[in-house]
Amino acid sequence: MKIVETPIQVRYQETDMMGVVYHANYLIWFEIGRTAFIDGLGFSYAEIEKEGVVSPVIDAQVSFKKPVRYGDDVCVRTWVESYDGLRVSYGYEVVHADGSTAVTGVTKHVVVKSGSFRPVSIRKSFPDWHEAYLSAMETTG
Repeated sequence: MKIVETPIQVRYQETDMMGVVYHANYLIWFEIGRTAFIDGLGFSYAEIEKEGVVSPVIDAQVSFKKPVRYGDDVCVRTWVESYDGLRVSYGYEVVHADGSTAVTGVTKHVVVKSGSFRPVSIRKSFPDWHEAYLSAMETTG
């Protein structure tokens, strides 16, 4: 399975009064990881949008295991959790420099036409993207 690791250096404005990363910021970090994952497949989300489609989040789940604080260096690990040709779920793990897990999560997406928000089959409309997802989910060795 392909996993892309994206480093994050925690900025002061991402924290709350307790000095801990504010919970909503993890969704932003997931998006950063997801964009890096798509780039790692050889695609550009900006270029995909030029095709007249977008990929909204239709569900998000986040589990908090250990706090992340200002000044910490963490990494967002991103992979394809599931894919059926129409919907894709990305898995995430935010990991501290010592390897401990801070946050886990999943976001579910569907590709839709940007004007009408009607679903688009990735399998049919973007066969290269479809094959890249299938390949990314394969286990190696």
